[in-house]
Amino acid sequence: MSKLRDLVIDAHGGIDRWNKVKAIDGDMSITGLLWARKGWPDALKDVHVTVDTKLQSTSYRPFTDPNKRSIYRPTHTAVETLDGQMLEERRDPRSAFGNHKPETPWDALHLAYFSGYAMWNYLCTPFLFALPGFKTEEIDPWNENGEVRRRLKVTFPHTVATHCSEQIFHTNGDGLVCRLDYGAEVTSNIPTAHYVEDYKTFDGIKIATKRRALRRNPDGTAVPAPVAVAIDIANISFS
Repeated sequence: MSKLRDLVIDAHGGIDRWNKVKAIDGDMSITGLLWARKGWPDALKDVHVTVDTKLQSTSYRPFTDPNKRSIYRPTHTAVETLDGQMLEERRDPRSAFGNHKPETPWDALHLAYFSGYAMWNYLCTPFLFALPGFKTEEIDPWNENGEVRRRLKVTFPHTVATHCSEQIFHTNGDGLVCRLDYGAEVTSNIPTAHYVEDYKTFDGIKIATKRRALRRNPDGTAVPAPVAVAIDIANISFS
């Protein structure tokens, strides 16, 4: 545990407010090179996303078709009709990425898994750092274009599906996460600098409405183009 962790959680709205949230709904557009490379260039371009904050569960609709939705859990992914008819499913979905290369195409269940766990992590950060099993440590600061930013190294427990077990979160002067560094295991561990911007307050909680994931150089700097993943959030609501 670190004092920086608590500062960051408070800056985003505080753990007491977060603990009252059971689900998050958002309207968003998700594009970028990753999806095109995997065979799904516009599959998530205009979607409604629902995240269950307590169960590591995410659903996208529409999903690959106007009449379908995705269902993600760490141990199970599925594609259903909007009225709940099962179309296809996969148990132990992470194992289905074994031996994948950056150019390996995805089927719909690969897409459901990656987009599901990634969005659950993004919308639940930084509050998930307070869950059992997480370890946090402040490390050396980072200079980003003349701005010195504090950094939090977070080690995830195996019970939480995420990009990789150890990730670095940069924070700005307001205590808000402004970048995260990782290599996603299911996309061949490509070093990534993921920028987080345009925070808005929704019912007392701050959510970034713009995300851009870029390739990261060995020296830690980001390659400005192409953009691997671009996420733009139009609206968020909590229940």
